[in-house]
Amino acid sequence: MTEIIHDALHIVVALVLPPLLLGVIARTKAVFAGRKGPPLLQPYYELAKLFQKGSVLSTTTTWVFLAGPVVGLVTAGVASLLIPLGGTGAPISFNGDMILLAYLLGMGRFFTASAALDTGSPFEGMGAAREVTFACLAEPALFLGLLVLTRVSGSLSLAGMLGGSLASHWSTAGASLALVLLSWLIVLLAENSRIPFDDPNTHLELTMIHEVMVLDHSGPAFGMILYGAALKLFVFGALIVRLVFPAATGSPWVDWPLFTAEMLAVAVVIGVVESTMARLRLTHVPILLVAACLLSGFGMILLVR
Repeated sequence: MTEIIHDALHIVVALVLPPLLLGVIARTKAVFAGRKGPPLLQPYYELAKLFQKGSVLSTTTTWVFLAGPVVGLVTAGVASLLIPLGGTGAPISFNGDMILLAYLLGMGRFFTASAALDTGSPFEGMGAAREVTFACLAEPALFLGLLVLTRVSGSLSLAGMLGGSLASHWSTAGASLALVLLSWLIVLLAENSRIPFDDPNTHLELTMIHEVMVLDHSGPAFGMILYGAALKLFVFGALIVRLVFPAATGSPWVDWPLFTAEMLAVAVVIGVVESTMARLRLTHVPILLVAACLLSGFGMILLVR
Protein backbone atom coordinates (compact mmCIF):
# COMPACT_ATOMS: atom_id res chain seq x y z
CA MET A 1 0.00 0.00 0.00
CA THR A 2 2.85 2.37 0.84
CA GLU A 3 4.43 1.74 -2.56
CA ILE A 4 1.15 2.57 -4.29
CA ILE A 5 0.95 5.87 -2.39
CA HIS A 6 4.53 6.74 -3.31
CA ASP A 7 3.89 5.96 -6.98
CA ALA A 8 0.72 8.08 -6.91
CA LEU A 9 2.65 10.99 -5.36
CA HIS A 10 5.35 10.53 -7.99
CA ILE A 11 2.81 10.79 -10.82
CA VAL A 12 1.03 13.79 -9.28
CA VAL A 13 4.26 15.72 -8.73
CA ALA A 14 5.55 14.87 -12.23
CA LEU A 15 2.30 16.10 -13.81
CA VAL A 16 1.65 19.19 -11.69
CA LEU A 17 5.09 20.68 -10.95
CA PRO A 18 6.64 21.20 -14.45
CA PRO A 19 4.70 24.36 -15.46
CA LEU A 20 5.59 25.93 -12.11
CA LEU A 21 9.29 25.63 -13.01
CA LEU A 22 8.67 27.84 -16.05
CA GLY A 23 6.90 30.36 -13.82
CA VAL A 24 9.83 30.46 -11.39
CA ILE A 25 12.30 30.96 -14.26
CA ALA A 26 10.24 33.85 -15.66
CA ARG A 27 9.89 35.47 -12.23
CA THR A 28 13.63 35.14 -11.55
CA LYS A 29 14.47 36.82 -14.85
CA ALA A 30 11.98 39.57 -14.06
CA VAL A 31 13.61 40.23 -10.69
CA PHE A 32 17.02 40.56 -12.34
CA ALA A 33 15.51 42.97 -14.86
CA GLY A 34 13.91 45.08 -12.13
CA ARG A 35 10.36 44.16 -13.13
CA LYS A 36 7.47 42.59 -11.26
CA GLY A 37 7.11 39.86 -13.84
CA PRO A 38 4.19 37.53 -14.62
CA PRO A 39 2.43 35.49 -11.91
CA LEU A 40 4.09 32.23 -10.92
CA LEU A 41 1.02 30.35 -12.16
CA GLN A 42 0.99 32.07 -15.56
CA PRO A 43 2.14 28.90 -17.43
CA TYR A 44 -0.93 27.06 -16.09
CA TYR A 45 -3.23 29.84 -17.35
CA GLU A 46 -1.60 29.77 -20.77
CA LEU A 47 -1.96 25.99 -21.04
CA ALA A 48 -5.61 26.15 -20.02
CA LYS A 49 -6.25 28.86 -22.63
CA LEU A 50 -4.53 26.90 -25.40
CA PHE A 51 -6.48 23.71 -24.69
CA GLN A 52 -9.73 25.67 -25.04
CA LYS A 53 -8.84 27.07 -28.47
CA GLY A 54 -9.31 25.57 -31.89
CA SER A 55 -6.54 24.44 -34.22
CA VAL A 56 -5.55 25.66 -37.66
CA LEU A 57 -4.08 22.91 -39.85
CA SER A 58 -2.29 23.35 -43.13
CA THR A 59 -3.58 21.36 -46.07
CA THR A 60 -0.02 20.20 -46.82
CA THR A 61 0.43 18.40 -43.49
CA THR A 62 -0.24 14.74 -42.71
CA TRP A 63 -0.74 12.70 -39.55
CA VAL A 64 2.94 13.23 -38.70
CA PHE A 65 2.22 16.91 -37.96
CA LEU A 66 -0.37 15.92 -35.34
CA ALA A 67 1.69 13.03 -33.98
CA GLY A 68 4.65 15.28 -33.12
CA PRO A 69 3.05 17.04 -30.11
CA VAL A 70 1.40 13.85 -28.84
CA VAL A 71 4.56 11.72 -28.98
CA GLY A 72 6.66 14.52 -27.49
CA LEU A 73 4.29 14.80 -24.52
CA VAL A 74 3.90 11.05 -23.97
CA THR A 75 7.63 10.28 -24.18
CA ALA A 76 8.48 13.06 -21.70
CA GLY A 77 5.75 11.81 -19.36
CA VAL A 78 7.01 8.21 -19.45
CA ALA A 79 10.60 9.43 -18.98
CA SER A 80 9.54 11.18 -15.76
CA LEU A 81 8.38 7.80 -14.39
CA LEU A 82 11.88 6.33 -14.75
CA ILE A 83 13.60 8.76 -12.37
CA PRO A 84 13.38 8.35 -8.57
CA LEU A 85 11.78 11.37 -6.93
CA GLY A 86 11.20 12.37 -3.35
CA GLY A 87 13.63 9.87 -1.85
CA THR A 88 11.74 6.85 -3.21
CA GLY A 89 12.13 4.52 -6.14
CA ALA A 90 10.64 5.05 -9.57
CA PRO A 91 7.29 3.59 -10.71
CA ILE A 92 9.12 2.05 -13.70
CA SER A 93 12.51 0.59 -12.86
CA PHE A 94 14.63 -2.20 -14.33
CA ASN A 95 18.23 -2.85 -15.30
CA GLY A 96 19.08 -0.82 -18.37
CA ASP A 97 16.22 1.66 -18.00
CA MET A 98 18.76 4.46 -18.56
CA ILE A 99 18.83 3.39 -22.22
CA LEU A 100 15.05 3.60 -22.37
CA LEU A 101 15.27 7.13 -20.92
CA ALA A 102 17.64 8.27 -23.66
CA TYR A 103 15.58 6.59 -26.39
CA LEU A 104 12.33 8.13 -25.13
CA LEU A 105 13.87 11.59 -25.30
CA GLY A 106 15.27 10.77 -28.73
CA MET A 107 11.88 9.55 -29.97
CA GLY A 108 10.20 12.75 -28.83
CA ARG A 109 12.87 14.78 -30.65
CA PHE A 110 12.51 12.67 -33.81
CA PHE A 111 8.74 13.19 -34.04
CA THR A 112 9.01 16.90 -33.24
CA ALA A 113 11.57 17.35 -36.02
CA SER A 114 9.48 15.18 -38.37
CA ALA A 115 6.39 17.29 -37.66
CA ALA A 116 8.39 20.40 -38.52
CA LEU A 117 9.55 18.87 -41.80
CA ASP A 118 5.99 17.76 -42.58
CA THR A 119 4.88 21.38 -42.92
CA GLY A 120 7.16 21.96 -45.90
CA SER A 121 8.33 25.24 -44.36
CA PRO A 122 12.00 26.04 -45.07
CA PHE A 123 12.32 27.81 -41.71
CA GLU A 124 10.99 24.83 -39.76
CA GLY A 125 13.20 22.50 -41.79
CA MET A 126 16.18 24.65 -40.88
CA GLY A 127 15.25 24.44 -37.19
CA ALA A 128 14.83 20.66 -37.41
CA ALA A 129 18.28 20.32 -39.00
CA ARG A 130 19.84 22.37 -36.21
CA GLU A 131 17.96 20.40 -33.57
CA VAL A 132 19.17 16.98 -34.68
CA THR A 133 22.71 18.26 -35.31
CA PHE A 134 23.13 19.64 -31.80
CA ALA A 135 21.40 16.57 -30.33
CA CYS A 136 24.20 14.42 -31.75
CA LEU A 137 26.53 16.27 -29.36
CA ALA A 138 24.21 16.54 -26.35
CA GLU A 139 23.21 12.86 -26.19
CA PRO A 140 26.79 11.54 -25.75
CA ALA A 141 27.26 13.88 -22.79
CA LEU A 142 24.10 12.45 -21.18
CA PHE A 143 25.15 8.85 -21.90
CA LEU A 144 28.69 9.34 -20.59
CA GLY A 145 27.31 10.85 -17.41
CA LEU A 146 25.04 7.84 -16.95
CA LEU A 147 28.02 5.54 -17.48
CA VAL A 148 29.90 7.39 -14.73
CA LEU A 149 26.98 6.83 -12.36
CA THR A 150 26.84 3.18 -13.40
CA ARG A 151 30.51 2.76 -12.54
CA VAL A 152 30.18 4.62 -9.24
CA SER A 153 26.97 2.99 -8.01
CA GLY A 154 27.42 -0.45 -9.55
CA SER A 155 23.80 -0.36 -10.70
CA LEU A 156 22.29 -0.45 -14.19
CA SER A 157 18.97 1.16 -13.21
CA LEU A 158 18.29 4.83 -12.64
CA ALA A 159 16.72 4.08 -9.26
CA GLY A 160 20.02 2.50 -8.17
CA MET A 161 22.26 5.13 -9.78
CA LEU A 162 20.38 8.05 -8.27
CA GLY A 163 19.36 6.34 -5.05
CA GLY A 164 20.29 7.27 -1.50
CA SER A 165 23.53 5.28 -1.66
CA LEU A 166 24.94 7.85 -4.10
CA ALA A 167 25.42 10.30 -1.21
CA SER A 168 28.25 8.20 0.23
CA HIS A 169 30.07 8.17 -3.13
CA TRP A 170 30.50 11.95 -3.17
CA SER A 171 33.37 11.52 -0.70
CA THR A 172 35.18 8.93 -2.83
CA ALA A 173 34.25 9.96 -6.40
CA GLY A 174 33.29 13.59 -5.87
CA ALA A 175 35.47 14.89 -8.71
CA SER A 176 33.82 12.62 -11.28
CA LEU A 177 30.32 13.41 -10.03
CA ALA A 178 31.06 17.15 -10.09
CA LEU A 179 32.17 16.87 -13.73
CA VAL A 180 28.97 15.01 -14.57
CA LEU A 181 26.98 17.72 -12.81
CA LEU A 182 28.56 20.46 -14.93
CA SER A 183 28.04 18.38 -18.07
CA TRP A 184 24.36 17.77 -17.33
CA LEU A 185 23.76 21.44 -16.56
CA ILE A 186 24.99 22.25 -20.05
CA VAL A 187 22.83 19.48 -21.53
CA LEU A 188 19.79 20.75 -19.61
CA LEU A 189 20.18 24.24 -21.06
CA ALA A 190 20.75 22.87 -24.58
CA GLU A 191 17.92 20.32 -24.58
CA ASN A 192 15.36 22.76 -23.19
CA SER A 193 16.10 25.71 -25.50
CA ARG A 194 17.45 27.91 -22.75
CA ILE A 195 20.04 30.66 -22.97
CA PRO A 196 22.93 30.57 -23.93
CA PHE A 197 21.88 27.97 -26.56
CA ASP A 198 18.48 29.28 -27.55
CA ASP A 199 15.94 31.87 -26.46
CA PRO A 200 12.40 30.51 -26.03
CA ASN A 201 11.02 34.08 -26.23
CA THR A 202 12.61 35.06 -29.54
CA HIS A 203 10.69 35.36 -32.79
CA LEU A 204 13.60 35.66 -35.21
CA GLU A 205 13.44 32.47 -37.27
CA LEU A 206 16.98 32.78 -38.59
CA THR A 207 18.48 32.33 -35.12
CA MET A 208 15.96 29.99 -33.47
CA ILE A 209 16.69 26.30 -32.94
CA HIS A 210 13.87 24.69 -31.00
CA GLU A 211 11.08 27.25 -31.23
CA VAL A 212 11.19 27.51 -35.02
CA MET A 213 10.01 23.90 -35.30
CA VAL A 214 6.61 24.65 -33.75
CA LEU A 215 5.64 27.85 -35.57
CA ASP A 216 2.71 26.18 -37.39
CA HIS A 217 1.18 24.49 -34.34
CA SER A 218 -1.75 26.11 -32.58
CA GLY A 219 -4.44 25.43 -30.02
CA PRO A 220 -4.33 22.11 -28.12
CA ALA A 221 -1.40 20.85 -30.22
CA PHE A 222 0.69 23.84 -29.21
CA GLY A 223 -0.46 23.36 -25.62
CA MET A 224 0.82 19.78 -25.70
CA ILE A 225 4.14 21.03 -27.06
CA LEU A 226 4.52 23.56 -24.23
CA TYR A 227 3.48 21.05 -21.58
CA GLY A 228 5.79 18.41 -23.05
CA ALA A 229 8.65 20.93 -22.99
CA ALA A 230 7.92 21.64 -19.32
CA LEU A 231 7.93 17.89 -18.59
CA LYS A 232 11.26 17.55 -20.38
CA LEU A 233 12.71 20.36 -18.27
CA PHE A 234 11.37 18.55 -15.20
CA VAL A 235 13.10 15.32 -16.23
CA PHE A 236 16.51 16.93 -16.68
CA GLY A 237 16.05 18.97 -13.52
CA ALA A 238 15.18 15.81 -11.57
CA LEU A 239 18.36 14.12 -12.83
CA ILE A 240 20.44 17.01 -11.50
CA VAL A 241 18.55 17.16 -8.18
CA ARG A 242 18.98 13.44 -7.57
CA LEU A 243 22.65 13.70 -8.49
CA VAL A 244 23.32 16.54 -6.03
CA PHE A 245 20.85 15.59 -3.27
CA PRO A 246 20.45 11.79 -3.38
CA ALA A 247 19.99 11.35 0.38
CA ALA A 248 16.51 10.83 1.83
CA THR A 249 15.03 10.92 5.32
CA GLY A 250 12.54 8.12 4.69
CA SER A 251 9.57 10.33 5.61
CA PRO A 252 7.38 11.36 2.65
CA TRP A 253 6.24 14.44 4.60
CA VAL A 254 9.86 15.66 4.46
CA ASP A 255 11.25 14.15 1.27
CA TRP A 256 8.56 15.35 -1.15
CA PRO A 257 8.51 19.01 0.00
CA LEU A 258 12.31 18.93 0.05
CA PHE A 259 12.42 17.57 -3.51
CA THR A 260 9.96 20.25 -4.65
CA ALA A 261 12.11 22.97 -3.08
CA GLU A 262 15.22 21.55 -4.76
CA MET A 263 13.49 21.54 -8.16
CA LEU A 264 12.44 25.14 -7.66
CA ALA A 265 16.05 25.96 -6.77
CA VAL A 266 17.15 24.46 -10.11
CA ALA A 267 14.60 26.72 -11.84
CA VAL A 268 16.07 29.73 -10.02
CA VAL A 269 19.57 28.75 -11.17
CA ILE A 270 18.33 28.56 -14.77
CA GLY A 271 16.77 32.01 -14.39
CA VAL A 272 20.02 33.40 -13.01
CA VAL A 273 22.01 31.90 -15.90
CA GLU A 274 19.62 33.37 -18.46
CA SER A 275 19.79 36.78 -16.74
CA THR A 276 23.58 36.95 -16.60
CA MET A 277 24.60 35.38 -19.91
CA ALA A 278 24.09 36.29 -23.54
CA ARG A 279 23.03 33.89 -26.24
CA LEU A 280 25.87 32.15 -28.05
CA ARG A 281 26.46 32.45 -31.76
CA LEU A 282 25.32 29.31 -33.57
CA THR A 283 28.92 28.49 -34.51
CA HIS A 284 29.87 28.42 -30.81
CA VAL A 285 27.07 26.08 -29.70
CA PRO A 286 28.86 22.86 -30.82
CA ILE A 287 31.98 23.93 -28.90
CA LEU A 288 30.10 24.10 -25.60
CA LEU A 289 28.32 20.79 -26.26
CA VAL A 290 31.65 19.11 -27.03
CA ALA A 291 32.92 20.53 -23.74
CA ALA A 292 29.99 18.84 -21.99
CA CYS A 293 30.98 15.51 -23.59
CA LEU A 294 34.57 16.00 -22.48
CA LEU A 295 33.52 16.78 -18.91
CA SER A 296 31.59 13.52 -18.63
CA GLY A 297 34.42 11.69 -20.41
CA PHE A 298 37.00 13.00 -17.95
CA GLY A 299 34.67 11.94 -15.14
CA MET A 300 34.87 8.37 -16.44
CA ILE A 301 38.66 8.59 -16.85
CA LEU A 302 39.05 9.61 -13.20
CA LEU A 303 37.27 6.40 -12.17
CA VAL A 304 39.66 4.16 -14.11
CA ARG A 305 42.33 2.79 -11.84
